[in-house]
Amino acid sequence: MSSVTGGTGLAIVLFAMTVGLGGGLALYALVRAEHDRRVTDRETAERLARRDRD
Repeated sequence: MSSVTGGTGLAIVLFAMTVGLGGGLALYALVRAEHDRRVTDRETAERLARRDRD
């Protein structure tokens, strides 16, 4: 059974941390962008709600 050398093991750990952190930040950015699009004032929201019923 071969062991992973120190440099290779470190590279794998850094890669996994980068992917994990990058994925988390990308997900946060997507959720934040979706939330920012949906914020509207009361009058516009009421107009949109009435339009959905018709």
